[in-house]
Formats: sequence, structure tokens, C-alpha cells
Amino acid sequence: MIPPVLINDEFLGDIAQAKNDQDHLHVWWLGQSGFLVQWLGYHLLMDPYLSDSLTKKYANTDKPHIRMTERVIAPERLNFIDVVTSSHNHTDHLDGETITPLLNANPGLVVMVSQANLEFAAQRLQVPPHRLTAITPQQPVQTGPFTFHAMPSAHEVLEADELGNPKYIGLVVKAGPWTLYHSGDTVRYAGMDNQLRQWQIDLAMLPINGRDPRRGVAGNLSGAEAAQLAFDSEVRLVIPCHYQMFQFNSATPEEFIQTAQQLGQAYHVLGCGQRFSL
Repeated sequence: MIPPVLINDEFLGDIAQAKNDQDHLHVWWLGQSGFLVQWLGYHLLMDPYLSDSLTKKYANTDKPHIRMTERVIAPERLNFIDVVTSSHNHTDHLDGETITPLLNANPGLVVMVSQANLEFAAQRLQVPPHRLTAITPQQPVQTGPFTFHAMPSAHEVLEADELGNPKYIGLVVKAGPWTLYHSGDTVRYAGMDNQLRQWQIDLAMLPINGRDPRRGVAGNLSGAEAAQLAFDSEVRLVIPCHYQMFQFNSATPEEFIQTAQQLGQAYHVLGCGQRFSL
């Protein structure tokens, strides 16, 4: 199993040390599509998966979720989180065994989901819907030093509820002078680069595991597609994610790196548990 760059006490120590440097925005990759963002001492978790719930769920099936990378930290040890977001309802992006301990450890935690997913998320997390914060593309949400703007993502295709609220979302996050984009699970769709270009993204976090019907999973950007989308969207820097978590649904970053270098697109590849600072 792949060891994280930082794990448990060492990981928490790095978070504490980073708080002494408030001139920079700090980002840690937690594996899969999970990221921790620190800005001015506030902490945002995006799509965290910090359990073995899927490994247990799919044990002894034809699609075992065999973990490739050790868990960085137990969620109950993260007792300083201000906001957690979920891009859609798949368990590696909305995990009850991760978010419930986070709620218990952080009584004031803001849990943000797409309006389309509010009822489902409340049922999974066993909380009333009003305990969650819903977001739509039309209505940004501000909490602490973060302002969130939702835009649709296409986990194969664009999907919406009966009111037009997207079931898969990416989030553009404004934090002081910085603009981040976390796509959640997505493929590229028409006009996506034009939408992103308007935000002048400093850092994008994009999946690279691609699509393969033989794996029985909904598709994502491949490494080459992620690098090309970042380049076409004039993203300042891109970090790849959504790989090296489950053996049946992974990739390596080599194609992403090669394409980014060919395009002249700035990028940074993080190890699980490793920090990058803007």
C-alpha cells in the first residue's frame, strides 16, 4: 500500500505549522478528490473520503474497492474544520463515515451540497435537511473568508433536478486574492473552458482517472484531457487527483505530466498528505 507523505501526527503538525504562515494559501491532497484548504487559519475540506466504507461495501463482489493508499488521518481527529463540501452523491465524495465524525468533532461545521442533492445528503448523513447548506449556480454562498460559486459538472453528462439544479457540481472558491476550482467528477463539456476562463483560476484540482466502461464507473477527465482543459481555461496551475485510491479505478499521472509539459501548462503533482502553498 502507498504510504502518505505525511500521516496522522505528522500531518496534523504540518497543518499547525502552516497556520504561522498566513501570507500563503495552503492545500493538502487527502487522496481521491479530497483536499484540505487553509486560509487565514480557516479550514475547508472538499470531497473528503477518509474511511474504508467502500472497501467494506464492495467486499466479495465483482467490483472490490481495494485501497491503494493508506488513510492520511481519521476524520474525528480533524476538530478544526469550518466547512466541508460534497460535489455529488457518490460515496467517495459524500461519505457518511467521514462526514458524520466531522460533524461530531466540529459542532458548527458547515456542510455544503448542491441543492439538487440536499434530501439525499441529509438521509445519508442522518441529519435534517436544514442542517446542511445548499448551493446553486445562481446563488453564491459565503462563510468565513471563503466565497463559493457552483458550476455544473458532467459525470459523463450534465444532469439536473426538475428545477434545473445540477446534480454534479464543481466549486469556484474565492479566498482573499486567490481563486480555486475543484471540479468534482467531470468530463469536459461544451463551453466549460469559457466559463472557467472568466474566473481567472489560480489553482484547479482536476480528476485524471479517465473513463473505461469495462470498469463499470462513470467517466472523468483523463490525464491529457485535464491538462488540456486547464490550458484552454488559462488556469495558472493545476493539481491532478482521483487516482491511486482504488485498484479498479485508478491511473498514473505520467500522461497528465507529459501533456502539461507539451502545452506549457504549469502543474504540481502532490503525494497523498502533502502540502502545496500558493
